[in-house]
Amino acid sequence: MSDNQFSALRAIMVQEIAAHTQFARVNIGKEALDDAVMEALGKVPRHDFVPLELRQYAYADSPLPIGYGKTISQPFIVALMTDLLEVKAGESVLEIGSGFGYQAAVLAELAASVYSVEIVEELAQEARARLGRRGYKNIELKVGDGYYGWPEHAPFDKVIVTAAPELVPPPLLGQLKAGGRMVIPAGIADAQQLMLVVKDAKGKVTMREILPVRFSTFEPGERDG
Repeated sequence: MSDNQFSALRAIMVQEIAAHTQFARVNIGKEALDDAVMEALGKVPRHDFVPLELRQYAYADSPLPIGYGKTISQPFIVALMTDLLEVKAGESVLEIGSGFGYQAAVLAELAASVYSVEIVEELAQEARARLGRRGYKNIELKVGDGYYGWPEHAPFDKVIVTAAPELVPPPLLGQLKAGGRMVIPAGIADAQQLMLVVKDAKGKVTMREILPVRFSTFEPGERDG
């Protein structure tokens, strides 16, 4: 496909995300996602972050396999999780589960810096290569167990997790700034909920269920992504 064809498909994807948001408005509490988030989804070439043989399906509103039992998330879920973070210019974001780097690329359009942790070394190498080809300079990646975050760069304004533990990992809560937000799927495999975690200025944590989801699971030492 040509760049123009991919651009046209990306525009359709953004329209589908907007329609899906309307459908889910009762759960998410709003009828439209933030303009900056939608612009980022319309800008980042998702076809550069999927396996070559799946590029023609890159803009379908569905997850796609990327190997190692992992997927690139459905575009609507990427958009919703990014919107819930409420990322502002100048902020730092911790991402757990780099995959091929698509979510990190979307975040990099909004944040000052993105720190992404991926436990599967082969996926981390793919993410570095793909993000490098796109010229992103505000993303750092490392191979490691995402359950424990990235203490050297903590605290973070925002945290996003793309694999589901049964409970929110305490190390990630500890690395979230006062006034920060975390978006994370959590729960047992057949009963996961996308959670919005908010830490107020005094450090008090509140959690709200947004909607049911299905992500790959992880616990300390497992291969998240």
